[in-house]
Amino acid sequence: MTESALTDSLEAPPRQGGWHGFAADWSSDQRAFKSATWGKAMIWIFLLSDTFIFSCFLLSYMTVRMSTTVPWPDPGKVFALTIAGREIPLILIAIMTFILISSSGTMAMAVNFGYRHDRVKSAVLMLATAAFGASFVGMQAFEWTHLILEGVRPWGNPWGAAQFGSCFFLITGFHGTHVTIGVIFLLITARKVLRGDFESGRRGFFTSRKGRYEIVETMGLYWHFVDLVWVFIFALFYLW
Repeated sequence: MTESALTDSLEAPPRQGGWHGFAADWSSDQRAFKSATWGKAMIWIFLLSDTFIFSCFLLSYMTVRMSTTVPWPDPGKVFALTIAGREIPLILIAIMTFILISSSGTMAMAVNFGYRHDRVKSAVLMLATAAFGASFVGMQAFEWTHLILEGVRPWGNPWGAAQFGSCFFLITGFHGTHVTIGVIFLLITARKVLRGDFESGRRGFFTSRKGRYEIVETMGLYWHFVDLVWVFIFALFYLW
């Protein structure tokens, strides 16, 4: 055995193959998660658990809709708005979707400028993202008010299957709560970025190590997840 081969055998532990090697890699934080910070690992675990919850809600909705014997309300008529004497189907939902998808772009740019240490642009883009999110929640409140005035309740509605109201309020309400929480945290984080807390290492909530803007990336992961969930809600609830 050469000297270099002997050195390699002393420094690197033997790697296992097959399923045993796969299990060994993912059960050892020294290999799989050594480069991941605690905050980033926790946000991924949270998003994974939240994915299960939203999946259960949407699967339950599809099961209810396919199993009910009463006609399901037509989303094109239920969510239509009358503008200038014309009834336009899903116009409000289309605007809400456009706003929320656009907010993903501003959030991505905020993360980019954060890691460039351009705190002014990063904070402004986060505030723009929060404004998009607040607009979305405001439109959703208008949508809820309109349907409640039309007679939609969790136990019934004037257009057909009684389960429509409970599915609508549960799924959109749970998602709207996520957007509202995201807006609040965006405002808090934007204030800290604009104030220079991540440059000075000022102590406080959500402040990472000096010079690190990881919390901005964490907010970006959360916001992109909320946007992605809305795409599935839009496709399954409003277009189906």
